[in-house]
Amino acid sequence: MTTFVDRVELHIAAGNGGHGCASVHREKFKPLGGPDGGNGGRGGDVILVVDQDVTTLIDYHHRPHRGATNGKPGAGDNRDGAHGKDLVLPVPDGTVVLDRKGEVLADLVGQGTTFVVGRGGRGGLGNAALASARRKAPGFALLGEPGEVRDIVLELKTVADVALVGYPSAGKSSLISVLSAAKPKIADYPFTTLVPNLGVVSAGSTVYTVADVPGLIPGASQGKGLGLEFLRHVERCSVLVHVLDTATLETERDPLSDLDVIEAELAEYGGLDNRPRVVVLNKTDIPDGQDLADMVRGDLEARGYQVFEVSAVSRKGLKELSFALAALVDEARAAAPRQESTRIVIRPQAVDDSGFTVTKEAEGMFRVRGEKPERWVRQTDFNNDEAVGYLADRLNRLGVEDALLKAGAREGDGVAIGAEDNAVVFDWEPTMAAGAEMLGRRGEDHRLEVSRPAAQRRRDRDAERQDDPDRAYEEFDPFE
Repeated sequence: MTTFVDRVELHIAAGNGGHGCASVHREKFKPLGGPDGGNGGRGGDVILVVDQDVTTLIDYHHRPHRGATNGKPGAGDNRDGAHGKDLVLPVPDGTVVLDRKGEVLADLVGQGTTFVVGRGGRGGLGNAALASARRKAPGFALLGEPGEVRDIVLELKTVADVALVGYPSAGKSSLISVLSAAKPKIADYPFTTLVPNLGVVSAGSTVYTVADVPGLIPGASQGKGLGLEFLRHVERCSVLVHVLDTATLETERDPLSDLDVIEAELAEYGGLDNRPRVVVLNKTDIPDGQDLADMVRGDLEARGYQVFEVSAVSRKGLKELSFALAALVDEARAAAPRQESTRIVIRPQAVDDSGFTVTKEAEGMFRVRGEKPERWVRQTDFNNDEAVGYLADRLNRLGVEDALLKAGAREGDGVAIGAEDNAVVFDWEPTMAAGAEMLGRRGEDHRLEVSRPAAQRRRDRDAERQDDPDRAYEEFDPFE
């Protein structure tokens, strides 16, 4: 059974906002109680938070669909709906959040670091909040906004100080088992290590972590073996340790060629050129291994590497290696920028979100894009005529009508508000009056009872075709 997962695709859904309530206060001896519909509650957010007790993404591998709760709808007697509960998802330290296109959304490092990956929809206003001097008893309320629904990818990059890299069966697992208290699986066949192992090493006053990465082979950076899947765990390490096998049974291999192959794979992966390297000649307890180590040590030192001859069996050279790595880790920590404690970052929305654009897409067709008009469309109940009239009034006050006139729109042209896959399209009728004098009974708007010019033109054209059969298949412009 899989116990370590370092990459998952997560499908998250924030909570929807609750709908507002359209209600009129009714009480004995109070015939004009007025509107008392409450507002809907806000939908819950989906929040990622770093938890040091979490070391794998396996929970999200088995349950990739997560969602926050919806806000409750408002009710009469000015009762607002309850807010949805936020969904907090704990992730390991070093988790990177990406979208489906591979763009990094957040890099979560440090206990308590949070990231709101899905925002809940805002609740709709009730008719009590929509009442004004001109509209004293609105017969409608606003709908709640839907919460964000998105697919994200979580990748875990191990936060360690030292990474052990090398061929399979080079002795990396044996080395980390004697340097620290880690107990990785050790066997005499390749690819024994299937997941990264972490161990804590104490050398004097320095305490650092060592990561044992699954063995690399030629072509690992292109996906061969297990290398590409786990090379990401090397990215955060400040020191790289090449573990070279001096007692390999493969006659075509030797420590120098192994080193060249691993360095080529690291260079192909990219981003690791500035990390200090240390070479460890392992398995020197074997006579042939010691002889080969003596032969290649000079060449390795000539290349500028710091070389250590060790044996995980006899514990030879382990103390010197641990203190040398501690010195390199101390240098890297001293050179690193000072880490500040995790702070809560508040990102308020812009005060002015009234910007919008009007684009002419075709003859007689215009599209309106903007945060405010698109939100108003989402919150409008199009089954309620008065709510549709209220939307027209808001768009007029925002300046959408003036912008359409400047863009060359004529009466009866098609206007779409929103993106192509989720837009509201209507025939534009300019200079629409606003005010309570245009309203009839609650839930109605007399402006919508007037025949629209575009619809009338289509009816006239259809009538002409019925009278003249020769024009039945004549080409015509739908927005004419």
